[in-house]
Amino acid sequence: MSELVAVPVLLPLAAAGLSMAFGRFADVQRLLGLLVLGVIVVDAAVLLYFADVHGPLVLHLGGWAAPVGIALVADRLAALLLLISVVVMFAVLLYSIGQRITDYGRGAASTTFHPIYLVLCAGVSLAYLTGDLFNLFVAFEIMLASSYVLINRRTTASRVRAGMTYTIVSLSSSVLFLTMIGLVYAATGTVNLADLALQMGQLPPAPVRALALLMVIVFGVKSAMVPLHFWLPDSYPNAPAPITAILAALLTKVGIYAMIRTQILVFEREPSWPLMLTLAMATMIIGALGALAQNDLNRMLSFLLVSHIGFMLFGLGVYDIAGLTGVILYIVHHITVQATLFLVSGLITRYTGTVALSRMGGLAKISPLVAVLFAVPALSLAGVPPFSGFVAKLALLRSGIGVGTVWGYVATGVVVLTSLLTLYAVARVWSRAFWGQVREPEGDPDPTDELVVGTGDTSPGMVQATGVLVLSTVLVAALAGPLAEVSQRAATDLITGEAYRTAVLGGGSGG
Repeated sequence: MSELVAVPVLLPLAAAGLSMAFGRFADVQRLLGLLVLGVIVVDAAVLLYFADVHGPLVLHLGGWAAPVGIALVADRLAALLLLISVVVMFAVLLYSIGQRITDYGRGAASTTFHPIYLVLCAGVSLAYLTGDLFNLFVAFEIMLASSYVLINRRTTASRVRAGMTYTIVSLSSSVLFLTMIGLVYAATGTVNLADLALQMGQLPPAPVRALALLMVIVFGVKSAMVPLHFWLPDSYPNAPAPITAILAALLTKVGIYAMIRTQILVFEREPSWPLMLTLAMATMIIGALGALAQNDLNRMLSFLLVSHIGFMLFGLGVYDIAGLTGVILYIVHHITVQATLFLVSGLITRYTGTVALSRMGGLAKISPLVAVLFAVPALSLAGVPPFSGFVAKLALLRSGIGVGTVWGYVATGVVVLTSLLTLYAVARVWSRAFWGQVREPEGDPDPTDELVVGTGDTSPGMVQATGVLVLSTVLVAALAGPLAEVSQRAATDLITGEAYRTAVLGGGSGG
């Protein structure tokens, strides 16, 4: 079964080249992309089943055993997040296909979107499955290159400016990432994560603390943690809805995943981490207050994205099995909800022609279905029962109270406050965009770009894809019991680390 670990990385890369070759055949590109993502969904489900039943699956590339060789590892955490991520990528691709057919006709092909989208899928998959720091860096660079192309297709001046901000910050963090890898290798002689967990214990405390802090900074930039979040609200809102949805749903979560993987597996620490709890509280509050100050719908959602990164940092700061269980549940919930909200934002702008909340109104009368599609993920994001956000936040709240420290109680209070601020923010969108008098749609300010707005034209594919993601958020809540059990087992694996190290260094499943 170990060969299945390579499928989510190699298959989309091979398919990207094939998609380029069929660049003039739109239907072939669309079918190929959907087929590849469908295969990866099945593969990820199989990996999750075997990792949950039999332990981590390991593929040693080229037959070279770790720590010398490159290892791809699918444990419970990696397989679960891979499955959720690819399901979201599949739904967003359906939305994008429907949008392009609506705007340009069925025969309009794209020589860049489908190949680059598949490359992005390969980068996300590699980030989850890699077993060493250097290939984690490679995964982030693949995601950076592909996301930059997706953001800047059919470029306008504002999108070039936003894309440059995103690229400069990402490249700066990449330089810091490489520096960190060099320092880690100089100190330990390895970059393999399982081996690092052993080697760090032989170093003096001071360099270990320095390396741990450096990793927090590197992955803090990638995940948009306050005060390293400034790039995100200016980068994501300018892209087309499907691109914004996939970047918001996945790229910051991959950064959180990398932070969790390295901090838990590589370093030893007692429960309740004051520094991380402080960063979590700052991220939650600053992001929520930034959202309340926005009139632009997409910027508001971007600040809420930053704010809810703080919920995941909170669970990491608790630093025990209960906290990590809550983090994993929250990541699963947030990937689906955040993608859904940005897709709904795309549908809203099709009817209004603007992202300015002050110039919207009466959408519930024009399209009740869009109102429902917004209400479900919005209430889930706010943590209103019985939606998925309530389940995930309840797990985090219980973990924070269970710590029994002042930091834990204060951070738990901030979680409740941020949830109320989130509810106020989405209620504000509802009252301004969906209630009130119906307003005439504004004209498309730039008909030559990819952002077609104000037409009122939506295809069944766009609405159905959004509906699939809305249903996914409902399923996360409905399957809260089994998901919580898998998340708890994954959290236990993270804290102990023994199963991961044994699988990678003890022979595992060779390739």
